[in-house]
Amino acid sequence: MRSDGRKAGELRPIRIVRDYLKHPEGSVLVEFGNTKVICTVSIQDGVPPFLKGKGQGWITAEYSMLPRSTHTRNIRESVQGRISGRTHEIQRMIGRAMRTALDLTKVGERTFWIDCDVIQADGGTRTASITGAFVALADAVIKLYEDGIITSTPIKDFVAAVSVGMVKGNILLDLNFEEDSEAEVDLNVVATGSGRISEIQALGEEHSFTREDFDKMLSLALEGIAQLIELQKAFFDVNDGLFRRKNIKEARL
Repeated sequence: MRSDGRKAGELRPIRIVRDYLKHPEGSVLVEFGNTKVICTVSIQDGVPPFLKGKGQGWITAEYSMLPRSTHTRNIRESVQGRISGRTHEIQRMIGRAMRTALDLTKVGERTFWIDCDVIQADGGTRTASITGAFVALADAVIKLYEDGIITSTPIKDFVAAVSVGMVKGNILLDLNFEEDSEAEVDLNVVATGSGRISEIQALGEEHSFTREDFDKMLSLALEGIAQLIELQKAFFDVNDGLFRRKNIKEARL
C-alpha cells in the first residue's frame, strides 16, 4: 500500500472538466490526484515557414508552471528571460504526442497552439498535460468541422500518457511527487487508443534496470493508459472516424 492508499497498479483519481475557459476553441482542466493542469487549444491561420504552401497544418505546444504551483515559489521563466531545458523538453513531448493524434494534411494551413499551464504540481504534470490536451484538441477540431471549415474530423486516434516507476524495488503506476522524488527508475509513456506506443522516456536515477523490469513497467503503463483513454472516450461519439461531442461536461476515474 502506498502513502496515499493506492495499490501499486492503481491510478490516482483522474478528473477532466471540459470547456473550462470561455475563449479558447478547446479547453480542459485535468487533474491527476493533486496535480492540476489547464490545457487550451487555440487555432491560428497560417503555419511555420517550413510548411508554407504545402497545404497542411501544424501543432505546437507551450508548457509552464505557475510560480506557486509547487511547495515553494518559483520565478516565472518569462522574468528569467529564458525557458529551462525541462520546459523545452516537455513542450516538445506534448507537441509530438498531439501530432500523433491528428492528420495534419486534412486541416489546411492552420496552426493549433496547445497551452498547458500547471496550476498545482504533485508529479506527472507532463502526462496529465498530454492526456488533457487531447480532449481540448479534439474539441477544437470538432468546432472547425461544425463551422464548415473542414469536411471531416481528422483525428487519427485517442492519445494519453502516464508515468510508471520503480520505488524501493516496487513498480508503481502514476507516481506522485513524493514517489517520483524517490524513484530509482522513472518512465513516461505515451500511447494511442489502439495500444500503439508513441513515445517512451526512460531514466534510471543512478540505477540501471533489467529488460524484465522494463517490460513490466511498460505493460503497467499501457494498462493505465487504456483506462485514461476510456475516460477520454466519455466525451465523444466516434462513428466511421467522425468525432462528435457528447453533451458531457466532466468525467472522472
